Amino acid sequence: MTNHAVTKAGWHFDNSYARLPKSFYSFVKPTPVPAPRLIILNDPLAVQLGLKPDVLRTLDHVAVLAGNKVPEGSQPLAQAYAGHQFGHFTMLGDGRAVLLGEQITPQGERFDVQLKGSGRTPYSRGGDGRAALGPMLREYIISEAMHALGIPTTRSLAVVTTGEKVIRETPLDGAVLTRVAASHLRVGTFQYAATWGSAEELKNLADYAINRHFPNIITDGSPYLLLLKEVVKRQARLIAHWQLVGFVHGVMNTDNMTISGETIDYGPCAFMDTYDPATVFSSIDTKGRYAYGNQPHIGLWNLIRFAESLLPLLADDQNQAVQMAEDVLEDFPRYFYDQWLKGMRAKLGLINEEPEDESLINDLLQLMRQHQADYTNTFRALTTGQLNDHPFFETEGFKQWYVRWKQRIDSQQASPEAVHELMCTTNPAIIPRNHRVEEALEAAVKDGDYTVMEKLLQVLSQPYAYTPDQDEYATLPEPSDKPYRTFCGT
Repeated sequence: MTNHAVTKAGWHFDNSYARLPKSFYSFVKPTPVPAPRLIILNDPLAVQLGLKPDVLRTLDHVAVLAGNKVPEGSQPLAQAYAGHQFGHFTMLGDGRAVLLGEQITPQGERFDVQLKGSGRTPYSRGGDGRAALGPMLREYIISEAMHALGIPTTRSLAVVTTGEKVIRETPLDGAVLTRVAASHLRVGTFQYAATWGSAEELKNLADYAINRHFPNIITDGSPYLLLLKEVVKRQARLIAHWQLVGFVHGVMNTDNMTISGETIDYGPCAFMDTYDPATVFSSIDTKGRYAYGNQPHIGLWNLIRFAESLLPLLADDQNQAVQMAEDVLEDFPRYFYDQWLKGMRAKLGLINEEPEDESLINDLLQLMRQHQADYTNTFRALTTGQLNDHPFFETEGFKQWYVRWKQRIDSQQASPEAVHELMCTTNPAIIPRNHRVEEALEAAVKDGDYTVMEKLLQVLSQPYAYTPDQDEYATLPEPSDKPYRTFCGT
């Protein structure tokens, strides 16, 4: 281990990734910016990391968050990886991000600290290496909302404007996001090692991933098979979480699937309003590959690519290795469905399990789709018992379903208070509604008014609170002839 350096702000860096073979990264310093200005700092996250928010706000440390200064103990680098992007395999890497290192918290936990939008790297592929303010604020809002919802996610420590423009379709204000993650190891990292690395380098990467995320399997006789199994389980849980709150990632390429099981890369993501499995928001997903209803299938597709990368480590005989991987991958649908069904039971206040639960759940979803009911607000209304604000609740189909549901609730050995508490803790009263996010981003980017975003972040920080100040954030957008579209930040 290297010596951990401690500064006034509390930085306490180690650089274990830099001890992997040099083919996995390139040392590169962030490119300085002319006029850094702190826009938002995540005080609770800073404290969790062992950092001092008041010191981070000083000019010297804003310079660190902008990439103008490198903190003591950091070894900045850009990671190499590959990925299937919309099904097409290509060499990638951190084209506009620099990993400062791994912050060691006072509790001994390890978190990657990465600057996103910090300039060109050897993997920029012609890009400018910069980021615009709007997409960085979007990632801050959505990632913190996901954290508050209890969904594993990378988080955002800060956003700093750079004082320079970035050129996209028009000139936009530049910004740097400080992203915090359990690690930035991706399925694409393993694809890179398997395609362009040696057998020893692939083993080094797998050993590193096990040591970092799954140390309990080190002593097992089949650690690489267990690595696959653990990643399969974590991704099944993660995607089930997404489905339960109506989250659409938008760009589930293999370079955007983490080994840790955290949500990463909030580019064209959004939350579904009207329930429809075909929901797509990304402007570039013209064929619906990453639609809401496809997310479990794409998750498995990505995991198959991960398993292919691990084959040389599973067994010397290729056929045996393939069979071992297939046996693990066959469990993904069951892992996912069990997590999803457990979550859906909780959303309906079903504390015990009955055979008819699956039809009860699926019949409700079918009715919601048929009548274009709002996903979040339907479960919110069932939780509060206020079924008078949408025509859906007046339909004959819903009324018949409601009688079945009440009979099912009454048949279980649980008090109404216990049922209500379960539903309150699993059905968010609010989500980051797309029109509210756009409202906050427009105020910030166009007018320099960050109060709209700050209030939105405040209410999103307690999505299960069911307080009166959340009511206005549960309202739906005005009807529009144009579907809501999101765009990749690059």
